[in-house]
Amino acid sequence: MYIVIMGGGRVGLTLANYLVTSGNDVALIESDNGLCGNAAAELDALVLCGNGTDVKTLEEASISDADVFVAATGNDEANLLSCILVKEYPVSKIIARVSNPDHEDAFKKVGIHHVISPELTAAGYLEKLINRPKIADLMVVGKGNAELLDISVNNSKIVGKRVSDLSPTDDYIIAAIHQNGEMYIPRDDWVLEENEKISVLVKTKAVKKVTSIFI
Repeated sequence: MYIVIMGGGRVGLTLANYLVTSGNDVALIESDNGLCGNAAAELDALVLCGNGTDVKTLEEASISDADVFVAATGNDEANLLSCILVKEYPVSKIIARVSNPDHEDAFKKVGIHHVISPELTAAGYLEKLINRPKIADLMVVGKGNAELLDISVNNSKIVGKRVSDLSPTDDYIIAAIHQNGEMYIPRDDWVLEENEKISVLVKTKAVKKVTSIFI
């Protein structure tokens, strides 16, 4: 994917590194010359010294080609303005960092897809939110070598199969099934239904392969 990030501070730079390492194309926009220089030296990515609230800078970053835009500065007003501008382009996912949780409603009212508060998350979570678009929620387990994923069963090839036909394997185990607001520990003979929400404990290295089994 092609991701444009506004903000070359700790969160933005760490996120950019995660995304580049996982094989994505990244452009980073930073208005501070010092931070911009640091990012250019550290990142194997396009770094633009400019203001992400300026349409010209966004277009220099090829915003119209972006799959994802992340406003990751520590300034809520700048993040909100940039997101509003980006909404005029065909960007499929817009993510905003919000420093003051009281400002979350303002972002949601203008239609921002995901509002992330640094008190609740970190750059590693943002990277997974981008790279796991069909997963409803996730939790990193242990030392980061496993993840607990909440996903919906959408693959027609496994609808109607029993849990014991699919789990456990060396890579994952179906840990829970959710129905009508209740969580159940699945029995071996539990039959999976279409759109049923399940929790899967999976090794991080196998997330992509395992996700494709159910979605």
